[in-house]
Amino acid sequence: MEMMKAAVFEGPGRIALGRKPVPHAGPGEAIVKVTMTTICGTDVHILKGEYPVAPGLTVGHEPVGVIAELGAGVDGYTLGQRVVVGAITPCGQCHPCLEGHQAQCGGHAIGGWRFGNTIDGCQAEYVRVPFAMANLAPVPSGLSDEQVLMCPDIMSTGFGGAENGAIRIGDTVAVFAQGPIGLCATAGARLRGASRIIAVDTVPARLEMAKRLGADHVIDFRHTDPVEAILELTGGQGADVAIEALGTQQTFESCLRALRPGGTLSSLGVYSGKLSLPVDAFAAGLGDHKLITTLCPGGKHRMRRLMDIVSSGRVDLRPLVTHRFPLDRIEEAYELFANQRDGVLKVAIVP
Repeated sequence: MEMMKAAVFEGPGRIALGRKPVPHAGPGEAIVKVTMTTICGTDVHILKGEYPVAPGLTVGHEPVGVIAELGAGVDGYTLGQRVVVGAITPCGQCHPCLEGHQAQCGGHAIGGWRFGNTIDGCQAEYVRVPFAMANLAPVPSGLSDEQVLMCPDIMSTGFGGAENGAIRIGDTVAVFAQGPIGLCATAGARLRGASRIIAVDTVPARLEMAKRLGADHVIDFRHTDPVEAILELTGGQGADVAIEALGTQQTFESCLRALRPGGTLSSLGVYSGKLSLPVDAFAAGLGDHKLITTLCPGGKHRMRRLMDIVSSGRVDLRPLVTHRFPLDRIEEAYELFANQRDGVLKVAIVP
């Protein structure tokens, strides 16, 4: 039996390099040899035991690679073809998918998130891709692995927050937290036509990156109350759209307080514990606010559209990759990323 290396969740506080059998493709599936992947904040939630997955599961949900095997019924692809696969792998046939809610595939929340959640993920040498016809997205020949590495998750999620926030040309947009997803939301807001983008964080390097990706104003919340600053910048009116990209009560409330009446709060954060709506910030429910949440849009056509944006040169997310590790050093990579040391934004993992 051919074996491969894989990053395995052993229990809270422990993700370790292990060995597993190389998977094989069943009907409608494909096997992708992973050439590059990365670590996501959600993987850290799994590591810390804050999101439950089964011990023994291979983690990771952001694969770039080449097709190594095609199952029965998977047509139009060739062995050795370079592909990306979204973190969300919709079937394309169920009611939510046909209604345009692929992330909720199967009819329950986060149903489309399978890699590293309900099936083995891609921090491994090989990954089995379900519903391959709906999820294998060929990589244009002119793009490198690093250029498309952000497409499967953080680019799709961050851009999704801007899209679902219905940003209009000329809008003022406030993005709270400039981690990788918040930075992608900032870039997405610029692409959507926002005339004024306000980025909030406390890490100087992230605020500087926000400027590179389209922020017109940056606010360090250690020194300035972000709500007061946003109201001042907008003449007391507030932002048209506020994007929450951290998943805390404080940032959620700040987004509400920074909104104009009739504005939209676009929530990308993953919350734990109880989330409450303060009556005053919510205008007692009478402020005509809109509140929308987004789970990373997936599927091959979403990946194609994101890669088209990368090909156009309108956005370059390669600077987000601040560190690179071989799969053999995955435990070291997790220690760095989970503790946010050494200015890390995203880590490229190369099997």
